Amino acid sequence: MKKNNILRKPIFISATIVFSFFIGCEDPEPEQTGYIQTVPQDTFPDLGHDGPYFEDSIYFGRENYIEYHSGTIPIILSAAHGGWVEPDEIPNRTEGTTVTDINTYQLTKVIMDTLASHFGGKPHVILCLLERLKLDANRDINDASEGNIYAERAWREYHHYIDVAKELVAMNYGSGILFDIHGHGENPDGFYDLRTWLGYLISGDELDLPDEDLNSDEFKNQSSIRTLADTTTFTFVNILRGETSFGTLMDSLGYACVPSVNDSSPAGLRYFSGGYITDRHGSSDGSAISAIQVELPQPGIRDTGENWSRYASAFAKVIDAYYKFHMGRELEL
Repeated sequence: MKKNNILRKPIFISATIVFSFFIGCEDPEPEQTGYIQTVPQDTFPDLGHDGPYFEDSIYFGRENYIEYHSGTIPIILSAAHGGWVEPDEIPNRTEGTTVTDINTYQLTKVIMDTLASHFGGKPHVILCLLERLKLDANRDINDASEGNIYAERAWREYHHYIDVAKELVAMNYGSGILFDIHGHGENPDGFYDLRTWLGYLISGDELDLPDEDLNSDEFKNQSSIRTLADTTTFTFVNILRGETSFGTLMDSLGYACVPSVNDSSPAGLRYFSGGYITDRHGSSDGSAISAIQVELPQPGIRDTGENWSRYASAFAKVIDAYYKFHMGRELEL
């Protein structure tokens, strides 16, 4: 359905996350040095203080670590691992993966612009500019920030802006799709899988099952596209890896994907079925926004500006077809 005209006006959104920090012990008295003392900031404005959120506008979190482009169509893009900023106030993480998904920030921006040109309206886009060594927004807050208050604030802002985007999409369109953009590299044995891995919270072992077993309410309801599956007239296994699946549609344009008709499962190879963002912000809980984790190889997609543009063009065409198949209508303003 089209948006109501009133949605062109400022939209006030109640923050879905409200948080504050409390210091458990007294700070020592500052030394009297004759200079103005710089006191570390340990409390922050409530999330949502920068609202109301206007469509087709850009918002930034504290220190510009998080970037939010408020959109006008029911598509959300997220890129948590493409940043490069390494502030001294946030120590390096000591556990977990710290490798940057090279060029995913840039590629996501190109996809944003391409979708805007294709559909006449921008997607919502949430980007983390922090180096993954400093913050991993695709983990829970403890693993993501390792207790640093500035990293925690950036993490909360990242997910707050996704929540804002989801609320706007649900309010304006009823439902939508979030694509969480990542990159994968060589397997530990040196083999580089040049396929895109699409994560729906269905594991590789589960994808190895035959269609008749996978096509069940149990798997549909655990998936990150549960609401999409409840909306479409196609079977769950069809939208997961059949003729109308995102993977098969991308494959038809030259971008091999798993799962898809041609690659129904990873068949024991390395594969990521979806992370924290896909789990938290997808529709396995029955909420309005479905989510797909998109793990892209670097060669042929993330390596050059020319390949960014080529991939973004294919992505726009596939979203157009995918939305028509499963939302039953044109993706329109």
